[in-house]
Amino acid sequence: MSLFGKSNNTFVRVTKRKFIPDGLWMKCVACDKPSYTKEVENNQNICPKCGYHLTLNARRRVELLVDEGSFVEMDADMLSLDPLDFKGAKTYKDKIASDQKLTGLLDAAITGYGAMGGKKMVLAVTDSQFIMGSMGSVVGEKVTRAIEYATKHKLPMIIVSGSGGGARMYEGCISLMQMAKTCAALQRHSKAGCLYISVLTDPTMGGIMASFAGVGDIIMAEPKALLGFAGPRVIEATVRQKLPKGFQTSEFMLAHGMIDMIVDRKEMKSRIAHIIDYTQAEGKGKRG
Repeated sequence: MSLFGKSNNTFVRVTKRKFIPDGLWMKCVACDKPSYTKEVENNQNICPKCGYHLTLNARRRVELLVDEGSFVEMDADMLSLDPLDFKGAKTYKDKIASDQKLTGLLDAAITGYGAMGGKKMVLAVTDSQFIMGSMGSVVGEKVTRAIEYATKHKLPMIIVSGSGGGARMYEGCISLMQMAKTCAALQRHSKAGCLYISVLTDPTMGGIMASFAGVGDIIMAEPKALLGFAGPRVIEATVRQKLPKGFQTSEFMLAHGMIDMIVDRKEMKSRIAHIIDYTQAEGKGKRG
């Protein structure tokens, strides 16, 4: 809509901007190009312009991976305590409360059992939007219980990791011990002859990468995910050297033998189901 006004005996054109609702558009963090938010969501949060895999929340991840109507959530009512009475710019209790409101989750992991492409399995997913997907006592306990359920029922275990926070500092040593606890459960799962597939998404860092995320029988990752223990800026500041281009990306890790494959998000479900089918055919659900 345009209006004409008069200023200093000169006619000027005044244009009114049309109202654009918030959230209608979003800009890709990789290519910096705008896309309709709905278009991105319908594309499984993959940028339609460059193919970059944007963050996906845990609920949506479960919906995309499991067969409709098959998923049974486990330990859904488990809550974190505040063992250190942690205080800072924001208390631990306040941080948990705000992230619960933000994500609709009680903590940073969803676990349960169901089917994937018709294949029975147990699934755990961490959510990077809840205190950066970090692992405290609840995440560690939920993941461990899920692994133990998979071991008991001789089922494949699938863990999708999205954690830029590693072990949760708010819980101190109680958080750190979850690294050993989850890995011990996975060792028992392995001794029982069961398959464990670790799926790494952007970002998977810190204590989670150094524990259950890094010890899969098969480790797959989404394209261009940031993977590692410390971040590249911390490493560069420590070693005082320039890191190689693409350091700690999925592609770099694959080239150096740290992961087994890179899988597009749209192909993840079918690829995992195919691997489960193959291992069951070879060893009746057990690792060869």
